[in-house]
Amino acid sequence: MTGNAYQERVERFARVLMQQAAWPAAVVVAANVLAPLAASARGAFETLPAAIALSVLAASAVAVLALSALLVFDALLFRLMASQNDEASGGVAVDGILARMRLKPSPSTTRSLDDRMAGTRRLLFKQRAALALFAAALLAAGFWAPR
Repeated sequence: MTGNAYQERVERFARVLMQQAAWPAAVVVAANVLAPLAASARGAFETLPAAIALSVLAASAVAVLALSALLVFDALLFRLMASQNDEASGGVAVDGILARMRLKPSPSTTRSLDDRMAGTRRLLFKQRAALALFAAALLAAGFWAPR
């Protein structure tokens, strides 16, 4: 794939990644700030199930934030790819920068755009699973908190 169609597809994917990284991170930060305050006001730290749920809440919040950071990094790499004229030169540019940053060794062959997008979609799925665990732990902590 070359030219404008390639650049538009990659840029659109990068834009979606930035959105998918931003809103879960914002939700997690807001909920993680407010949930412990509400839980302590209700005495949730006094019951073991609620305390465990709040611990899972904190761990899943860290996972969502870490995965969001990885998605932002991937989005920036896709934007670098979009700055090139074709898929091959975009892949070489990304592989080169990852090798210079010592994050990945320089590959013998360049992966296709579809393979790179599939890998990022797996990362996106992991982020959504961590966000679902976060939401479940938030509801569980509220359910198990004393009234």
